[in-house]
Amino acid sequence: MRRTAARQGVRMLKFVDVFGRWEASSLSQLEAAELLGMGERTFRRWCRRYEEEGEAGLLDRRIGKASGKRVPVDRCEEVETLYRMRYQGFTARHFHEHLVRDHRFAWSYSWTKAFLQSRHLLAKAPRRGAHRRKRPRRPLPGMMLHQDASRHAWLGAGPSLDLVVTMDDATSAIYSALLVEEEGTASTFRALLEVFGRHGLPLSLYTDRGSHYFHTAEAGGKVDRDQPTQVGRALSHLGVEHIAAYSPQARGRSERLFQTLQDRLPKELALAGITTMDAANAWLVILIYRRTTRGSR
Repeated sequence: MRRTAARQGVRMLKFVDVFGRWEASSLSQLEAAELLGMGERTFRRWCRRYEEEGEAGLLDRRIGKASGKRVPVDRCEEVETLYRMRYQGFTARHFHEHLVRDHRFAWSYSWTKAFLQSRHLLAKAPRRGAHRRKRPRRPLPGMMLHQDASRHAWLGAGPSLDLVVTMDDATSAIYSALLVEEEGTASTFRALLEVFGRHGLPLSLYTDRGSHYFHTAEAGGKVDRDQPTQVGRALSHLGVEHIAAYSPQARGRSERLFQTLQDRLPKELALAGITTMDAANAWLVILIYRRTTRGSR
């Protein structure tokens, strides 16, 4: 506020000086406006205000007035209480989605993030490293699918489980998510049956080189196309190209997705009171169905 008042004082002194020179005809109206960094129309308006009200007419009328877009104090307190009591540990974006969906919050994600940081409820994210060039996405949904799994304590205090996710390359939409004790041929077929039955056959499927996907003569080596697995034979019979990833970086989209899911999904399951694998899978089926049908409208 002190800095604003100081700037306003300097602006008033400068205007009074230029106004006097303009009245003395040593400056044209255009020259006076340019010296003040404003247009001629604004300069004329300032002159009228100065002549009618004196220096008081030059005061910035916005100072001391609350913005009409400001979040009310009671909503600020509500947001802080919700985060502390119910959503502790959520990222700003994840929390904001719940505010909008479940608590009729109408203000922006940027405000939510800044507010949480101002209350020391959320640390500022470190600066990102150098940008890496990403593989171009397929131009249309359904052309390429990714399937991958991540082992994590998805049910909080429960044992670690594998989450098998099948996602679209073009849109990153999740078509299937399935919790199993350990990924393998059965979980792969179960997920693909669900996806193919609902979305049709893709042109290609992109996976890692796990033993249920490919046979490799040496660990970490090239896949042996002459010895297909059950999954490989099924995909070949359906005319779906099976593409093997040869580095974690090659599966970057899946890796980034799992980073988000490991942060969000356990919190969502806990909020829903879900503690068993079967209940979690039933909840995931409903959630994915709602999102994919909403996105197709």
